[in-house]
Amino acid sequence: MGANDPNQYLTFMLGGEVFALGILAVKEIIEYHSLTAIPMMPDCVRGVINLRGAVVPVMDLLARFGRPASEVTKRTCIVIVEVQSADQESQVIGVIVDAVNEVLDIAASDIEPAPDFGARIRTEFIQGMGKVKGKFVILLNADHVLSMDDLTQLAQTPAQAGALALN
Repeated sequence: MGANDPNQYLTFMLGGEVFALGILAVKEIIEYHSLTAIPMMPDCVRGVINLRGAVVPVMDLLARFGRPASEVTKRTCIVIVEVQSADQESQVIGVIVDAVNEVLDIAASDIEPAPDFGARIRTEFIQGMGKVKGKFVILLNADHVLSMDDLTQLAQTPAQAGALALN
């Protein structure tokens, strides 16, 4: 792939900002419907849904970024994304977004590296900043931001701390 070959990204709104995920990771977009809450999960995992018989965890990206969750509106959707875990297994995860915008072609030459500051989210979550019509779109690194490996550690920490206190 050359530097000018465009890559396609699904853009969506989250907390008033425009974010994007590489289209190859996106499996489908479904209407938001009620989630089944699971105890002892980190705050950013809102629950699970039944997707054609498969149990899919659903993540609130704003909570993952340490921000308050958005209100659910009639435009709220769940984007179904397939990510690779650290051991190269693929996992399907739902992501709550405020609204899906469009699929954009962004050339590699129009992507700047992630800034070290200012985006209010961890830099390893950002693949880069895409320039679209004079504005920046935050391109998310799906494998990092949606990594369940991280989340499993987050979920276990309080329980392990409690177990240590009992000994």
